[in-house]
This record gives sequence, C-alpha cells and structure tokens, in this order.
Amino acid sequence: MKRRDMMKLASLTLLPVLPGLARAAADSQASALQYKVLTVKRPGLSRDVPPGKEELNWVANSSTLIYGQREAVLVDTFLTVEQTQGLADAIVASGKTLSTIYITHAHGDHFFGLSILQQRFPNVKAVATPTVAAKMLQQITPEKLNSRWRKLFPNQIPDIISTAQAMPGNQLTLEGNVLNVVNLGHTDTDDSTCLHVPSISLVVAGDAVYNGIHPFLNESNRQTRQEWLAALDKIDALKPRAVIAGHKIPGNDDNPKIVDETRQYLRDFIRLNDATSSARELYEQMLALYPDRANPGSLWSAANTAKSPA
Repeated sequence: MKRRDMMKLASLTLLPVLPGLARAAADSQASALQYKVLTVKRPGLSRDVPPGKEELNWVANSSTLIYGQREAVLVDTFLTVEQTQGLADAIVASGKTLSTIYITHAHGDHFFGLSILQQRFPNVKAVATPTVAAKMLQQITPEKLNSRWRKLFPNQIPDIISTAQAMPGNQLTLEGNVLNVVNLGHTDTDDSTCLHVPSISLVVAGDAVYNGIHPFLNESNRQTRQEWLAALDKIDALKPRAVIAGHKIPGNDDNPKIVDETRQYLRDFIRLNDATSSARELYEQMLALYPDRANPGSLWSAANTAKSPA
C-alpha cells in the first residue's frame, strides 16, 4: 500500500481538554494533555472466509498520540513499513517530541513498526510491562515471522523487528501528568494491558475493546472469555470519558459505550457457541446479530477454533 493511499484511509481525531481539567492541570503545574487517534486499514489475517461479506474483509489498527505542550507518548504502532512511515510523518507534523512508545500487548500488528519509528526518532524509548516485553520476543522468532506475518504481508514487514524494554513500575509521566498502566489479564491475548490517563479521563484500551470490528477470539477459550469480561469491568471502573479501541472503524467515535458493546459481543458468542453444533452455524448466527462489523474473517476463524476438538 502506498503511503498516500494509506493516509487517505487514516482517521485523525482530536479531543480537546475540558476547561475544568485544563485549569486543574495548570494549578498543579502540569501541562494540559490532548490526544490524536490515527487509524489505517489493512487486510485481515483470516482470508478463507465464506462468501457474502466481501466488502467488509478488512480490519483497521489504531495508534494513539497523547501529547502536551512539547512532548508526546505514542500507544502502539502500525504493522507495515508504509503504514508506520505515515504514522511517523503524522508525529513529525504534530510538532511534538516523541519521548516514549508504549505497547499494550504482544500482537505483531501493534509493535512491528517499532524499528521504523526508532529510526525516525532515535531518542525515543519503547516500553511495555515485563510480561508483554517477554511475549514480544516470542512473537519474532523466524518461524513465526515467516510462517505467518511475512507470508500474509509479503515485502511489507520491516526487515528488523524491534521489541520494547520491560518498564519498571506501572506508570509513565508526560509533562507532569501520570499515565497509569492497568494490567487486564486475558483479552484477545494473555497479559494484555491498557493505558489510563486520568487527567483527561482517557483509556487507550489496546485489544481489550473493539469498535465496529469483529474481535479476535482465536486465543480464547471458555475460561479466558470470562476473564475478558472481567477485564472490561476493570476498564469501566476507571470511568473513562473516551475509550480508544485497538481496532476501530475509521471515523467511529471513542464513546465508552464500546466497552459494553464488546461485552455484549462476547456474551453473544459464549451463548451461541453453546447453542450451535458447527463452526458455520455459529458464524452465521453471530453474523445475523452483527452484520455490519468489519473483518468477518476474524469471526470465521474464532468459530472454527471454538468448535475444534479440545
């Protein structure tokens, strides 16, 4: 995908800080923070999908830039070289100094762009929780890279794949503001996290929350789907005014209602998995409830995994 085409697909959203929050930040000598969400479309990972939803056979990733007067923190990267070069251009255009990249979880489409950003921003620190940092190393073995990612995205994945450093503690700071790491446990993968920015009531949720796109359920089972529901309760308890999904339809807003929408999707999948006898039946009944969500390949793959013998 050429960069100019990619940027046509990108969605950029700016949420202004509320006056009261800005005054509180000024009173504590902390900069008032703002954020931008950039999204880019790409092909999904599961491409052998039953006919009928071809126009929705895509997925979008999001990357969130949180910034103050001078510096910025980026949450998650894009997947391919071209996509991440466009992301870097957007960061440069913001006029902010990128100090830190935080990775929410160890799926390649959220961190494979790290090396591209490190080349553009040599002083940036890439960090994750110790468990996520360790799992990132497991995702970049030659076997996994060549059998999955480079096969699905030929000549598009960076030659050099960087990983994040294990961060001490569970907080980042940005111009006097605290950014809290929240360990969520299993969501669409084990040891997931989100980043909570209390000063602007923001949660950057990684793949704990999906916005208009079928969730990735391949790594879940009956027990861990319940753990995912508990993770959503943790996000609700933070009482955010905005929630950024790791995968969202470009242009969709970041209303916290997407947490409950994700919760309902999981409950429906659990219920219909018990009520159906085949992957195709589960897939079609879920599609009947969610006909307009993007990336039906993710649902098809999840249905096949759920119905596979233990």
